[in-house]
Amino acid sequence: MASTEELQSIYQFAVQLGKDAGQLLLQSVKSRYGSTDTKPSHSQEFVEKDNAVDLVTKVDEEVEAFIKHRVSIEYPSHQFIGEETYSKGASRNYLIDERPTWCVDPLDGTVNMIHIFPMFCVSIAFIVDHKPAIGVVYAPFVDQMFSACKGRGAWMNETQQLPLVRNPIPPMPASAPKGCIFSFEWGKDRRDSPDGNMQRKVESLVNMAAEIGSRGGKGGMVHGVRSLGSATMDLAYCAMGAFDIWWEGGCWEWDVAAGICILQEAGGLVTTANPPDDPLKAPIEPAKLGSRLYLAIRPAGPSSDESARQGQERTVREVWRRVRTLDYSRPGG
Repeated sequence: MASTEELQSIYQFAVQLGKDAGQLLLQSVKSRYGSTDTKPSHSQEFVEKDNAVDLVTKVDEEVEAFIKHRVSIEYPSHQFIGEETYSKGASRNYLIDERPTWCVDPLDGTVNMIHIFPMFCVSIAFIVDHKPAIGVVYAPFVDQMFSACKGRGAWMNETQQLPLVRNPIPPMPASAPKGCIFSFEWGKDRRDSPDGNMQRKVESLVNMAAEIGSRGGKGGMVHGVRSLGSATMDLAYCAMGAFDIWWEGGCWEWDVAAGICILQEAGGLVTTANPPDDPLKAPIEPAKLGSRLYLAIRPAGPSSDESARQGQERTVREVWRRVRTLDYSRPGG
């Protein structure tokens, strides 16, 4: 493991790298602005990878190459895994080991960027011994920077500690998920099979949203359901305290590594999305990077009846009671 001083230096490098890469994304978006007399920009052209919602643009590849080059100069002994280079490989094996590794999504929210919906970002994680030690998520269109370094907390725009509400940090609602904002993503698996992932997600979402007492006792009556179109931004918004719960399957490690670091440093909890056989008694273990299944709970304060951790774990169990098991393996792994 890197020393405290080394980790701080890597953190400062990662923050600046995120800002620089984010500006490249922003320049690409702005190149599409202009009058009808402006020469058309080719930066919005995209190709499909696996299906019509799994997209890559030229800027994805250019920004990843930019980040990889900067890392290779500053830290030539470190490993590097990026979404676009990984996607072109033949294997879908989990490629991160105990060595220091940079895990990067140059553009999380490609569909958002294509449609100029502002929730797109660059996501940079530094991982040691399979655990994210540094996370940087920068959304340039809204100029929001989320960052964290192991043992030093999580921050928005480098000055505001997360979660934002801190005096005091609110406990989880006593009747959670009632009273919570629940977030998820539709994901890229859109196969409309009778008991496939998409149908299981739909059933789970209806359970979470339905009135208390309905659906055989599974109605959760959440305050609202949100989908930003970027997994790592969902996690950052959980760290901020804007989202109470995030539930998702199908994410790759570059989708979540930076966001997990930020959420955990803010005091959040991350475990598996899939409910165990006994949701009320099963142990709550930390999610494994590369598992593709995640349930995140925002940072919480204690209440008069329970500790912060007890409130988070109670919420995990109540979510598990209402959601279906998702099937996301690693093809080729």
